[in-house]
Amino acid sequence: MALQVLVVEDDDRIRTVLRLALEDEGHQVTEAADTPAALDRVRTVMPDLVLVDLMLGEIDGYTCIREIRRLSDIPIVIVSARSDTHDIVAGLEAGADDYVTKPFQVKELTARLRALRRRLRTSTEATEPDVVLDSDPVRRLVLSRSRGSVLLQGADLKLTVTEYRLLAELARPPGRVLSRPALLSSVWEHGFYGDERIVDVHIRRLRTKIERDPGRPQLVVTVRGMGYRLDPR
Repeated sequence: MALQVLVVEDDDRIRTVLRLALEDEGHQVTEAADTPAALDRVRTVMPDLVLVDLMLGEIDGYTCIREIRRLSDIPIVIVSARSDTHDIVAGLEAGADDYVTKPFQVKELTARLRALRRRLRTSTEATEPDVVLDSDPVRRLVLSRSRGSVLLQGADLKLTVTEYRLLAELARPPGRVLSRPALLSSVWEHGFYGDERIVDVHIRRLRTKIERDPGRPQLVVTVRGMGYRLDPR
C-alpha cells in the first residue's frame, strides 16, 4: 500500500533527501516549503500522511499542525531538530501523531511510516464487536470497530487514527489496566524511542473529545503508578 506523503520542510536539501527516501519505498511525495503551501496541498492533493518540520519561518510548524488538524484527521509526523521534550510535547498537543528528531536514520523514518500505514489499514478492518462507551440517551457514545470510528449520537466523532487506535486498544476488552509501555508497543507498533509522555498527550486529547467533563475523566481513567483503564458508563 503506497502512501501519498506531503513533506513540509523549508530546507531544500533535507526536503530532497526525504523525497528520495520515500520514493525509494514506493510512496508518492508532494512537497511544501511553508505553512500556506502545506495547507494548499492538503486541500488539493489530500495526502495520506504529512511530515512537518517545526521550524518553518514566519508561520511555524506548530501552527501548521493545528491548521492541518482543522482540515483533516490524517496522520502527522514531526520531523525536527528540536529534541527538547517541551518542544515535542507541544507539537503532539498541537495535533501530531508521532515524531522523529534530526539527524535521523532514513530506515527509522520509513519504519515509522510503515507502522502508520498498518494503522491506516487495520483501523477499519477489525471484526470485534462494537463497544458502548456511554449509554446516556442524550450523548450515546459507541466505539464502532466495523466503521473504524467512534459514534456520538450516531454521527462520526472526529478522532485521529492514533486517538482511535488508543481507544480501541483500551477497549480490548474494557476494564484492563494498560501501562504506557504496553500502549506504546500496541498502538505505535514500532517500539517508540522517546518519552513515554507521548501517551499522556494523546490521552488528554482523546479525553477532550469523549469525556463529559475532560477535567474529571470517567471513561479513560488514570490508575496511579500503573497506567490507564477504560470504564464504559
